[in-house]
Amino acid sequence: MKEAEMTIPHLFRCPISLDLLSDPVTLSTGQTYDRSSIQKWFAYGNLTCPVTMQNLPDPSLVPNHNLRHLIQQWRQMGHGHPFDPDYLTTTDPLLNMKRGLESPQATSQEKFQILQKIGSLMEETPSRIPFLLQIGLLPLLLQLLFGKLDPGFAEKLLPCILNLMSFGEFGCLNMLKEESKMESFVVLFETGTAMIKQSLCRLIGAISASSETRELCSMIGKHHRFLHQLVGLIHHNSEALEAGIEAVSALCYLESNREELVQHGLINGLVTYILSLETKERNSAATAMATIEQVVGIKRGKEALIDDPQGVKAVVKMVFRVSDHEGSESALNSLIMVCYESLQAREKAIAAGLLIQLLLLLQSQCGCRIKAKATTLLKLLRSKWDDEP
Repeated sequence: MKEAEMTIPHLFRCPISLDLLSDPVTLSTGQTYDRSSIQKWFAYGNLTCPVTMQNLPDPSLVPNHNLRHLIQQWRQMGHGHPFDPDYLTTTDPLLNMKRGLESPQATSQEKFQILQKIGSLMEETPSRIPFLLQIGLLPLLLQLLFGKLDPGFAEKLLPCILNLMSFGEFGCLNMLKEESKMESFVVLFETGTAMIKQSLCRLIGAISASSETRELCSMIGKHHRFLHQLVGLIHHNSEALEAGIEAVSALCYLESNREELVQHGLINGLVTYILSLETKERNSAATAMATIEQVVGIKRGKEALIDDPQGVKAVVKMVFRVSDHEGSESALNSLIMVCYESLQAREKAIAAGLLIQLLLLLQSQCGCRIKAKATTLLKLLRSKWDDEP
């Protein structure tokens, strides 16, 4: 029984009971639990996610059908295949591929071909991914990525790494705490192609989302060279612009990171991006607006938005969008925060046409909560014109 327990992949265990998941369900935090275990947790009066300890305004449980399917496939393989250690040491071709990647005698071309095979395997047979995690492929690929390698090799490594990362196992990213590996990460970001930058931005998202890598997230938020490059993706309207917005949004979960990002010109970059939406359709407008909302929660963020010549205007633009209301609530929250104490912000908002935007919003089909915030903002603006003839 003990041997059987040890062979259950980490991904297939409930974080509460540590048993094999029988009815996996996912919370709004992205963490998956066995339905019976999380329901008992709620029954004791807990309204938090047990792993992240985040409050749960929405405690709904979403069935994780993909994970259930993978567990079913794994069970159908039987106890001896492919998770029996004796089997692993001798016959599985994936182990030979891993050994080939580890071998100092293997050439770069041979390793490149191995990565192509592994990438194809993960696409064709995703049920083998937990096995790849169990044999330690993810730390090995990260070690290779943060070693000295050519960009072509990195472009083949990163999709494999991101595929494996989608199953959790974020703790191994803590190897970036080593100075040499962090330096390799930054150099790769500085010199890599758009595809490499996009993939590394996704890694930043994984680092920011996991409680296992909270300290690493804080370290990245203090790395001035990297922040300069990351914010530069937004300023320079690069191919990786939207991936960059997602990455800075993830880093902003830590308040200390917000201070650093503001110093590196984040507000101006996001403002420029939002104002460009008239000429070029983008997919990350709501994320950009939500990031501004987070950043103006700190004093320096408020000041940066008010001081930016187009800052308040950009936020006003997001209050009412004809096609949808995505981003409206973040825009309203941001304007309430900056207008509450600043007459200058109120003047800029009125000059940018906020009154019309609010009236259009109140007449639209938006939700009650958004309408309540629009009314609050109108009252704030009233304090501006009450003092004038």
